[in-house]
Amino acid sequence: MQVAVIGAGSWGTTIADLVARNGHRVAIWAYETEVVDSINGQHENAVFLPGASLAPGIVAHRDIADAVSEAELVVSASPSHAVRSVTGEVGGALRGRTPLVVSLSKGIEEGTDAFMSAILCETMPGCAVTVVSGPSFAREVFEQQPTALVAASRDHAAAEEVQRVLSNGYFRVYTSADVCGVELGGSLKNVIALAAGILEGLGLGSNPRAALITRGLAEMARLGDALGADARTFAGLAGMGDLLLTATGTQSRNHSLGVELGKGRALDAVLAERRSVAEGVRTARTAVDLAERVKVELPIASEVSRILFDGKSPKQAIDHLMGRELRAEHDR
Repeated sequence: MQVAVIGAGSWGTTIADLVARNGHRVAIWAYETEVVDSINGQHENAVFLPGASLAPGIVAHRDIADAVSEAELVVSASPSHAVRSVTGEVGGALRGRTPLVVSLSKGIEEGTDAFMSAILCETMPGCAVTVVSGPSFAREVFEQQPTALVAASRDHAAAEEVQRVLSNGYFRVYTSADVCGVELGGSLKNVIALAAGILEGLGLGSNPRAALITRGLAEMARLGDALGADARTFAGLAGMGDLLLTATGTQSRNHSLGVELGKGRALDAVLAERRSVAEGVRTARTAVDLAERVKVELPIASEVSRILFDGKSPKQAIDHLMGRELRAEHDR
């Protein structure tokens, strides 16, 4: 199969490498000229996945039309805030062709509260969209450490085809029909990971972290219920699995950003030091907006948003959460 990966961050690059090693022909589009040159010249993404020797058959492009010219499967791996503009170009370059489409991006669009699959259906009309999510640090996948994810689509045949393209001896993919739940889990876990990092930056221990992760999962499930997601999804790889990894793993961009905020550093200062995107920053605000629209409470996400954008101190946020009205654990 001819596969085009759109976005050459660490995750897009890793998936391109995995698919190439699975025997498929892979083109990858990168926004940065230096990334294109690095992949084509040294078979390495020295910017976003340094030290990783990529499958030699991968060809990098700076022009989207060149990357997708023969694509039978398109993988969207851009940061969530860029997905609409980038895949809009992809849709134009496809000129009416309808390849399978995979979404790797995790987030909710600002202003529209749209998930990535909905955007892809708009920008590439007629294409069957599959969302792939779950606990997966790019570096560990590249190192061929055993990893399991979920491929969710409303088109079961499309999900099964994506499952076949991605799966191998170290990368196991399950299928699901719950696109909403899988996308919601992949988005909100980044916000809870920010909060977990803040706790660590404050010097707090295991008790608050366990409470945070558990109640964060409850927020994910509560919003999912309001949006029609399958409750079982949040107990699976795209829910609890991804949340545990991102909220506790040292490779998590969102967790490490939260640690710096907990230490008292300013958001802008931390972001200025990074080229990779911490999706939880934007998602904190968009998730709260979405929850307000469907009349669901997200106490943790709301406090994270206030820390990020309203100057609220982490200590004040914790006091507010701990001082909320007492209630039953499973109250909606």
